[in-house]
Amino acid sequence: MRLLFTAGRVAEIRGQRSGADKIEMPGKVKNRVLFQSRRLSIYLVRYRAGHAIVPHVDMVSEGRLYKLNFVLVKPAEGGEFSCEKNILNLFGRIILFRPDLHRHSVSRIERGCRWLLSFALTRT
Repeated sequence: MRLLFTAGRVAEIRGQRSGADKIEMPGKVKNRVLFQSRRLSIYLVRYRAGHAIVPHVDMVSEGRLYKLNFVLVKPAEGGEFSCEKNILNLFGRIILFRPDLHRHSVSRIERGCRWLLSFALTRT
């Protein structure tokens, strides 16, 4: 069993590491693991109305964590990403940041869904 720490919650990843793996999280989030290795993980994430991510810093056991997020679909209202320091932020759609160093959050989604393609890279 492997644990994923996200938004201050812990989710379990069960089964083999394949595109069919899903991470079930409490609330209004569905996270599909598209690829996972020691250094790179790729997720397709859907956040529904009513969901928010409180300010937090991601924990890593070793190395440096980088996240590259592509916002595929913005919600009709709310769901804005905020980070203390971004490496890159293009129109709020393509965001590169260090989640292990800087507090980040997403405001409450009032209407619609937020779809995200997220790449997490760990460097030692």
